[in-house]
Amino acid sequence: MGSSMYKISHANLVEIPNGSKFKFTLVVSQWNKSITDKLFEGCYNALMENGVMSKNISRIDVPGSFELIFGSKKALESKVDVVVSIGSIIKGETEHFNFICNAVSQGIKDLNISSKIPVIFCVLTDNTIDQAKARSGGKHGNRGYDAGIAALKMASIANS
Repeated sequence: MGSSMYKISHANLVEIPNGSKFKFTLVVSQWNKSITDKLFEGCYNALMENGVMSKNISRIDVPGSFELIFGSKKALESKVDVVVSIGSIIKGETEHFNFICNAVSQGIKDLNISSKIPVIFCVLTDNTIDQAKARSGGKHGNRGYDAGIAALKMASIANS
């Protein structure tokens, strides 16, 4: 799959490091699975297209986006160069959306501060399922693919 199908607008594909020497763990929320599986696929494809061997990509499934924090913390305990946290939070009728979005973003930020291993934030925070679909392989590309590119760049920075 070529990267053009993911509509990357911000990535300079010439500057993407070869990932053949790096290991990645993708932590995937099972809540909104139809969205997160597409984000995972986009991330996985970005890594594979840039030299990462499939044996160097592992996956941890967690129940929901809130659990991405603990799943990512566990992933940091293994010999990995980058962790990618993949989730989809869709606004409902209550304030729960705001609490979860804030907690997840703060938790992943805290992991980045406390660890020498980068944790990439690939969590969609959309108002509707249609917005989530548009950002997980639809008209706005695949943010999972973008997260894969970010993971490659951060692996290079962390190991320089």
